[in-house]
Order: sequence, then C-alpha cells, then structure tokens
Amino acid sequence: MFRLSLIASLLLFAAPAFAQQPQSAGPTLSAVRSRDVLVCGTSTGAAGFSLPDSQGNYRGIDSDICRAVAAATLNDINKIRWVPLTSTARFPALQSGQIDMLARTATWTQGRDTANGLNFTAINFFDGQGFMLRKSLGVTKATDLRGASICVVSGSTNELNLADWARVNNVPYSPVVFEQNDEARRSYLAGRCDAYSTDASQLAGLRASFPNPEEHVILPEIISKEPHSPVVRHGDDQWFDIIRWTFFALLTAEEFGITAANVDSHLNSQNPEIRRLLGDSGDHGPLMGLDRRWAFNAIKAVGNYGEIFERNLGQGSPIKLARGLNDLWTRGGLMYAPPIR
Repeated sequence: MFRLSLIASLLLFAAPAFAQQPQSAGPTLSAVRSRDVLVCGTSTGAAGFSLPDSQGNYRGIDSDICRAVAAATLNDINKIRWVPLTSTARFPALQSGQIDMLARTATWTQGRDTANGLNFTAINFFDGQGFMLRKSLGVTKATDLRGASICVVSGSTNELNLADWARVNNVPYSPVVFEQNDEARRSYLAGRCDAYSTDASQLAGLRASFPNPEEHVILPEIISKEPHSPVVRHGDDQWFDIIRWTFFALLTAEEFGITAANVDSHLNSQNPEIRRLLGDSGDHGPLMGLDRRWAFNAIKAVGNYGEIFERNLGQGSPIKLARGLNDLWTRGGLMYAPPIR
C-alpha cells in the first residue's frame, strides 16, 4: 500500500512537467507559417475598428489585433492578407477556412458560440447598440422614434436587437436594411431613414466622419450588450490559445506600463511577471508553439491595449471615446487579463 501511494505521489508531482512540454505547430499555425502570411477577416469599413486609410492600410482596434497576432506568429506585421467581409459573409468565410481569424466587431453570443462551429477568444471591446439621428428632429429619447424609419445592417446582432427592443417597448418602426455599413451610412446621410442604429462606438466614428457632425446626435440609451471578440474555428485549441493570449499580453503590458517605445528597457526586468511576459523566463511561448519572445514581438509592433485604444478610438483619434468599460480593472473598467505563469 505504501509503495502504491509513493508511486501515485511521484506521478502526481511529475504531471505538470509533462503538461508543460513545448508544443509543435497545429494545423492553423502550420498553415500560416507555410504560406508566411496571416489571413485576417476584416470589415468593409468601421471607423476605429477596421477601416483602410488613404494608402489602403487598415487602421483600427481589430486591425491592430491582427497585426499583434502576425507579430507573435511570424514576427512581421506586414505579413497579413486582409479579407474585407460583410456581416452576412464573415462567419461562413471563417467556417470554410477562407480566413485564419476574424477580427471584425463580432459580437459574442451564445448561438454563435455553440451552433456555428466558432470560438470567441477574448473580449477586446465592450459595446452596446444605440441610435443616431439629426438634431433637427427634436428627438431626445429612443422611445420617441415611434413610426420612424431606421437604417440597420442585415446579418448583424443590431437588426435582431432593434426588433426585440421595439417589440418590448411598443415602438413601431420601419426598418431600412442594408448589406454593408457604408450603404447604411450613405442612405442615412441622404435622408432615406430618420435614424441609424448600430453599436454606439461605430455611431461615434460615423458622426466624426460626417461633413457637419454637430448636426447629428447620438441618443443616451443603450439597448443591448455587444461584447466584441476575435473569432476562430472550433477544432484547433492551439490557435485559439494564440489569439486569446496575444490579446491578454497586450492588456498585461498596459498594467505594467510597458509600451511599444519602452518594451526593450523591460527586458531582463527583476519583476517575475514581466520576465514571463517578455520571455526572459518560462516557456510560455513554446507552450503554444511560438517563440519565447512572442509577446515582446506583439507589444513592440502595436503597443499595449491602452495605446491601441488611444490612437484608434480615444482622445488621440477623431472619435474621442472615453475608455469607460474598456479601461483596466484597476481603473474601474472591465479589462482584466489572467496571469501569465
């Protein structure tokens, strides 16, 4: 009995060593490395999240997440093939293998997570649906939109949320449905609908791009929860881990004040947590089939989460959103990264 107990104890203590062996590349990581390009599904245009600039380079929070993954896996943010997708086409493109990951203001819902063969990796933006309309209409609350025509994009949670909210609040309306955000934007500006309903952050981005932003108002009501997350296919846990922990690394970097500009100075830090994050100790990169400097490469390439938010949505951008729920947990927000250890 004593001998059996001793053997069991030895196996118990030995188990973690076996569980922490470096991993070989799984199917998605192997494909990315073989073609030497990350194929990232993006939007057809969402200011602050993924929108091509005058040079055709995609800018936004979602675009920077793709760049961080390219840096972590290929150590080169330019090795990305962008695939712009409509709301209707985005999930089938991921399911079919047309793209490696989707970073496109995709709301995490139970149905999408369980029925479509998809995995949502980590919430990179907390949002909620709202309404924008012209100030000249004199509407101050959403329930005053009875009988209004409202622009909305098909294949999105916004379309369903709007119908649910209107039913619960007894607000009859006329939906004006479009395939793409840009179509809805142009139609709203042309006066084809009285209001536009989508995620509040996107409304802020749209208004900032209008010729006369001050003529439009975003109502204070938020009618839904819209947690955005990068998405991958079911069946490749290693790739799921890579996307999830790359984002968590950007959050952790912000907690420690590590930026794109100063990350080199944190190498060989005496802080054990920073040493694990930047690959000075532990095998946290190899555990996912990556280099030890995977997180260092991502941070060096795009900065920490706060830097990404600031330049794309915050006070350093035309949109000028407050951090709010998207601030760190240490400052009253909901952004919280599990420890790398």
